[in-house]
Amino acid sequence: MRPQRRMRCRTAAALGVVVGAALLAGCGVAGGLRSTGPAPNAVGPARLWPELPPASAAPYDYGEGETARIPGIKVPHGDVHRLDPVAVVQAGLKARPNRAGGTADLPADTVRRIDACRTEPASCPVLRPYYRDLTGDGKDELVLGIRLADHQLSVRVYTPEAGGLTRILSTADAVISVQLAGRDLIMRVPSAITGYEYRTAWSWDDRQRAMLPTRDEILRIPPTRAAQPRPTATRPAATPSAGVSAERR
Repeated sequence: MRPQRRMRCRTAAALGVVVGAALLAGCGVAGGLRSTGPAPNAVGPARLWPELPPASAAPYDYGEGETARIPGIKVPHGDVHRLDPVAVVQAGLKARPNRAGGTADLPADTVRRIDACRTEPASCPVLRPYYRDLTGDGKDELVLGIRLADHQLSVRVYTPEAGGLTRILSTADAVISVQLAGRDLIMRVPSAITGYEYRTAWSWDDRQRAMLPTRDEILRIPPTRAAQPRPTATRPAATPSAGVSAERR
């Protein structure tokens, strides 16, 4: 340790009188490393009830990993900005998901209002679109929201692919807010536990070719925000642990 310190000091001095003086000030004992006390022992994870057989299927499905090719929609030059959001949603009603389940299906009343968007625009549930490159390929994805009953919101993301359009996310919840942060879509959802909320980050997964919930947390919220009216919680209560992930499965 000492020879290395002396070498650094000699090198700093060679840089010049003024600069050397500033650097040499850090070569004294006063600027050395100090101990903060003994480090805690590392404790590895302990598996509980190892005799239980692992589950082979998820208990419920809320749309993760589900994709669908949207029929009849062409995307010239991969530019989703040119698409009509209502036309995309209407075409998506005829799409066949790559697997059963999920939240791609919409309630009958919502479907009726979508079909009437041209003649009854005031009651059209399709919200204005947003655009963001969520897959990292340099082209924007199309992010749409569809209002449902009881303050629910269906959130859908579409990516241009092979001259057409593919839905890479379809989920619904009673949301507090939806945000785009970098390449993540973040949904804040009320919890059944007073003073807490869920926060889910959906991210593109190259292997699945879909948006997956890469982080799902239950977080404590400030008292001022907790006092505000919120949508009805739709998820089961979980043990509160601020900042700690709450697993869905």
